[in-house]
Amino acid sequence: REREREGQRFARKNRALHLRIIAGSFSPIATASNHSFRLSFVMASSLMWAVVTLLCAAFVPLCRAGIHHLVIKDDSRSLIIIEGFGFTSRGRLEISAWDVSWSETGDVTEESLSFLGFFLLGEKEWVQLMSQTDRQPNACPLQNQYSTLFTFNQLNAEKEYNGTFSAPAADRYVMMFANCLSSIQVSMTLRIAMYNLEGKNGVRDYLSVGMTQLPILYGSFFLLYLVLAGLWIYACVKQKTTVHRIHVLMGVLLFLKALYLFSEAEDKAYIKRTGTPHGWDVAFYAFSLLRGVMLFAVIVLIGTGWSFLKPYLQDKEKKVLMIVIPLQVLENIATVIIGETGPFWKNWFTWSQLLLLVDVICCVAILFPIVWSIRHLRSAAHTDGKAARNLVKLMLFRQYYMVVVTYIYYTRIIVLAIKTIASYRYWWVGELNYEVATLSFYVFTGYKFR
Repeated sequence: REREREGQRFARKNRALHLRIIAGSFSPIATASNHSFRLSFVMASSLMWAVVTLLCAAFVPLCRAGIHHLVIKDDSRSLIIIEGFGFTSRGRLEISAWDVSWSETGDVTEESLSFLGFFLLGEKEWVQLMSQTDRQPNACPLQNQYSTLFTFNQLNAEKEYNGTFSAPAADRYVMMFANCLSSIQVSMTLRIAMYNLEGKNGVRDYLSVGMTQLPILYGSFFLLYLVLAGLWIYACVKQKTTVHRIHVLMGVLLFLKALYLFSEAEDKAYIKRTGTPHGWDVAFYAFSLLRGVMLFAVIVLIGTGWSFLKPYLQDKEKKVLMIVIPLQVLENIATVIIGETGPFWKNWFTWSQLLLLVDVICCVAILFPIVWSIRHLRSAAHTDGKAARNLVKLMLFRQYYMVVVTYIYYTRIIVLAIKTIASYRYWWVGELNYEVATLSFYVFTGYKFR
């Protein structure tokens, strides 16, 4: 009998060990729940540094629209980035400047006005200009080999200028303004049109090279999401006895994503033909806000197990939502400001950095509810009598944690790296990768939590 009791104790130890092995059978990122918070902060710091590095390595972002109306007021910066654009060999640039003025000093002469003007800078010349500025701070780009468009000594009597220029070559260029007179403040109003001539009839295409494929790309994914939303509705109706509130929100997210892609496709299509979005940018920003808020809210709610594991949210989970949703609103405000102004605005890079910071905070915040659910399920697997069922849920949440982390890294780092490293002609490939990754994430989430 004593040997029998010893055998039973040994069997119980083996079963406990087996449960611990199953509970820890995934990669260290997902299994070490004690280190999960630390990993989240490590991910935040590495994500921030990686994106900052790529942004520093990137050139100037391609313009959103082909026709721009800009107002520069009392600006004394030596270099102002106006806009970037990818030209073909038949690229054209139209410039109209009026209300041009500068602060009057005794130094300004007809000859010195040639130190104020616009020039085009190719992608390879960007590094050359930066190194020259570091070596020779007083050197004027207008007096070098860069493609000068016009200088202020070419203004007419009304201090206006109108001109059309051909692209020097097929390349990605940035239009810049140089003020080589440090004591001068400049004000002006500009209308700039950048486009490429396509076909035998010379039809204007106001989208930069590398972006002309975007209307078709977004339209195709819009149809895919409509099909996906239809399949989701069919599945919910067919299995309505097991449908939870989170499933309804997931369906709403699919429709918002589809409407976002539709407005983006129309926005790009109108810009391609006319140079302006004709109001579709308003719909784009509205659906971008709704889609962003709903996406992060759904990820947080799934991570907490709301409605399918428990019918309520804990206080700490409510706090995560209260942090993420206002930050998403702030992020979309920053997106509107960045999209509607441009790099010529003094605070443009500041808002770009704010957008990056808010996005990283949101990405890290949505991981905490998943970590809490993993920790809760691990403890429940050893305390109650439903160990096998809790282990299945535990494995599901670990998979979801890994997929969310992968999705964040891929869409925030890999996609940006593709856009930065690849030729400007293949800028659309980065958008394709982003949409494929997002679609895969949606399909995985819907399938696992159906």
